[in-house]
Amino acid sequence: MKTHAATLLTACSIVATLAASTFPDPIKDIHVTGPAPRQTAVLAGGCFWGVEAVFEQVNGVADVVSGFAGGSQSTAHYSAVSSGATGHAESVRITYDPAKVTYGQLLKVFFAVAHDPTELNRQGPDNGPQYRSSIFYANDDQKTIAEAYITQLNTAHVFSRPVVTTVVPLKGFFAAEDYHQDFLARNPDNPYIVVNDLPKLRALSAEFPELLKNPPAASRAKKK
Repeated sequence: MKTHAATLLTACSIVATLAASTFPDPIKDIHVTGPAPRQTAVLAGGCFWGVEAVFEQVNGVADVVSGFAGGSQSTAHYSAVSSGATGHAESVRITYDPAKVTYGQLLKVFFAVAHDPTELNRQGPDNGPQYRSSIFYANDDQKTIAEAYITQLNTAHVFSRPVVTTVVPLKGFFAAEDYHQDFLARNPDNPYIVVNDLPKLRALSAEFPELLKNPPAASRAKKK
């Protein structure tokens, strides 16, 4: 259940803001030069509204879809997933150009600003395994990069608590209902969005302007 109280300040937004300024790049990553086929990444980090909105701002990302991963197709609808008994996690499928943004950079955004990876089976006001932190890998390269990055973050004590994000094989991704897609863009004044998700966008813009499709004016000026 998504809480809409305007007075809430989630642990996710607090941790993200504190951690982003010193967040390390992944030691292991794959860098592509020249044209390359688009790839996908499936990530779960709490309510998919905010996670989707964050990645839609990242340069090189062509599309982001809110949906469900971890369970069967027959239970991949919001009313069932909300019970917490389907095995699904609210997730996003990110389609991206690997020549413009790497899988490791997507994970950096995921850990630094998209959610709090130290919360177990919850994010901020939302509780249950459907809000767990998880990386659904599509191939061995994604698995290796994700596991190495989690080890790197824990070893460096980037967070005050251990990262609890699971790294599991992707067995299927199922798009959520239409009303969940682009929810933040269509409902920017929704109390849940204002309290829990807009801080993530501000943190992304402040800490990682070089990764944005439309960087702030001050950042553009520095590049000239």
